[in-house]
Amino acid sequence: METKWLEDFISLAETRSFSRSAELRHVTQPAFSRRIQSLEAWLGSDLIDRTSYPTRLTAAGEVFYEQAVEMLGQINNTRALLRGKRPAAQTTVDFAVPHTLSLTYFPKWLSSLESGFGALNTRLIALNVHDAVMTIVEGGCDLLLCYHHPRQPVQLDSSRYDMLSMGKESVRPYSRCDRTGKPDYVFPGSSKAPLPFLSYTPNAYLGRMVELILTDAKKPLHLEKHYETDMSESLKMMALEGHGVAFLPESSVTREVRNKQLARTDGAQGEWEVEMEIRLYRERPTPQRSGKVVVARLWDYLQELEEGRKAAVARTKTPRKPRKTGLEE
Repeated sequence: METKWLEDFISLAETRSFSRSAELRHVTQPAFSRRIQSLEAWLGSDLIDRTSYPTRLTAAGEVFYEQAVEMLGQINNTRALLRGKRPAAQTTVDFAVPHTLSLTYFPKWLSSLESGFGALNTRLIALNVHDAVMTIVEGGCDLLLCYHHPRQPVQLDSSRYDMLSMGKESVRPYSRCDRTGKPDYVFPGSSKAPLPFLSYTPNAYLGRMVELILTDAKKPLHLEKHYETDMSESLKMMALEGHGVAFLPESSVTREVRNKQLARTDGAQGEWEVEMEIRLYRERPTPQRSGKVVVARLWDYLQELEEGRKAAVARTKTPRKPRKTGLEE
């Protein structure tokens, strides 16, 4: 048996889609299906119920999913041990974070967090969204910080993972601008003069967010792809050099917009943007896997903050009773 078969199966169990998992695992769907079949042949049991749609695990598949996660975690820990990379100390909090959030959101969020909670010893693992999710599933981190959108959800089992909402992030189109803040390119462009488009690769999570924007837009955009990467920071640098229009997370361009280096190309209309949620996940502690004490303390602290925010929002939405003036009949 190959470890990639376990990784394939865990991905399929999470996405419940052969095509989606094949895309995330960077293989063709026929090759992905063959690897799942090889795993089933090695186990001598069907893991996938192929008579139903969407994809569903068999009873054996449900049992093996938990075992696969455990086995893969043990394999990774053993590999780290043999490479001289022992598991982090119990006082270290391991975060798996997508590249964009690791560069823009995480540093400021950690500073704010430490100002209230106290100093933390942290280790950051920067990955793409899919691999970051797989890291927590495989037991390779304590906390996962990632984007979430209802139409591109992070599919983690709510009975196994706890979640806290950390805030919102908007993705909008930007290009280089002059000293007055006028952008080099303005939407929607035209069929005769399409705007140069700085694009994400198809597998990038933010690329799928851009697809939603373009699909939902009421007005057609005229774009011509000039550049492609899975890194938003690379797209930002290309936009700063005037190479075209890029859809970027708001937090990644705050300084450049303030300094009039980048400007929105949509006239701040809001038609060509999408809002995502920033979520924090942990594996729910069990008697067998209690987790680190510092992670439990940190989670309790963040949970109290979220409950306080919700209570404050509820108070603002509660209509006030009219004050009596003494003139009522």
